[in-house]
Amino acid sequence: MAHIPSRILTTHVGSLVRPPELVPFLEKIEEGRPYDKSAYEACLRECIADVVRQQAEAGVDIVSDGEFGKTGNWAWYIHQRISGFTQRPATPEEARDPLATRSMGQDFAAFPEFYAEYFPTQGFRVPDSATATTTVCNGPIRYIGHAQVQRDIANLKAAVAKVKVANIQVDAFLPLVAPASAFPFYKNEYYQDEESLLFALADALREEYKAVLDAGLRIQIDDAFLPYTYERIVPPMTLAQYRKWAERRIDALNHALDGLPQERIRYHICWGSWNAPHIYDVPLRDIIDLLLKLRVGGYQFEAANVRHEHEWKVWRDVKIPDDRVLIPGVISHVTNVVEHPELVADRLMRYADIVGRERVMAGSDCGFAQGPFTRRVHPTIQWAKLRAQAEGARIATARLWGQSASS
Repeated sequence: MAHIPSRILTTHVGSLVRPPELVPFLEKIEEGRPYDKSAYEACLRECIADVVRQQAEAGVDIVSDGEFGKTGNWAWYIHQRISGFTQRPATPEEARDPLATRSMGQDFAAFPEFYAEYFPTQGFRVPDSATATTTVCNGPIRYIGHAQVQRDIANLKAAVAKVKVANIQVDAFLPLVAPASAFPFYKNEYYQDEESLLFALADALREEYKAVLDAGLRIQIDDAFLPYTYERIVPPMTLAQYRKWAERRIDALNHALDGLPQERIRYHICWGSWNAPHIYDVPLRDIIDLLLKLRVGGYQFEAANVRHEHEWKVWRDVKIPDDRVLIPGVISHVTNVVEHPELVADRLMRYADIVGRERVMAGSDCGFAQGPFTRRVHPTIQWAKLRAQAEGARIATARLWGQSASS
């Protein structure tokens, strides 16, 4: 991963709160209603230019497009860019299969009253067997999103070119979905086996990854479903069975990344971006060996999440390849409390003590928006958090290099 050996750089997971002028277009697209395509494209360009400028002004070094060009959400956007899958109502048997439907897991079962209140506030319907659907692979998997990804590339590059912020040299990335999260739950009715399907999906996703990298940008591979699926399937499955499920998908992602510039690829996991108990999350220690197999340049992960902050010690206890950068989340996406910069600096110091100051970057736990219509924090707090992150990175820089950091 890119880094400047004289200070701690800052970034975030990618998804930012959508501006109000963009939302009406996204609502029409989501609902299949007619809309003015030229007006939408112009609005999208302007909103991305503005959000890139705001990120730079907040002290973010490696910016994103806010994921403004995606409809659906961080993962389901890909369903418009991949052919070979369809959806149908789930059969009773499929509705009971957590790998065939988008069923909820142990957290939902343990706190049903909470979720009954919480889901409507997030734009979700409480799932039930009567409305369950199954994603079916019923044909050859192909990438068909070439025009969309080229639009996203062009909009982000144009926005970055306009940024003029003193002492900030902006770099940029696009968040893209991993095979495990693109279609985490499906029925295979076309390929001879699961491995054939996963590698076909990886080949298709590789086209999107390569397009962004070839354009000179960085990519972040989002894979929330890799850890999150654990609490959906264990029990009845065992940890060993879950790890086998996860390892197949790690292998598929490595297949997609083969030969691509590792130093410009980072990998992001979380345990689900919602503000909920999370007491059944898979421990990081149970999957970290799988993550370290990936051909990536850095890992962005939740480290401000109070269910996982203690897991900084897991990174201390494993052998991390010398070519990997750690990007711990030092600000949270699920609380409106703005982290103190001193706390941000303390969190960064933990990881600098493990891998060295040149191999640590400041990040967020997850995206500040679930998708086009759901935000995790108020937009004014989003920016306050990013400013606090930048200030914390400056404090950590001063401690680590023994001098004041330039902003």
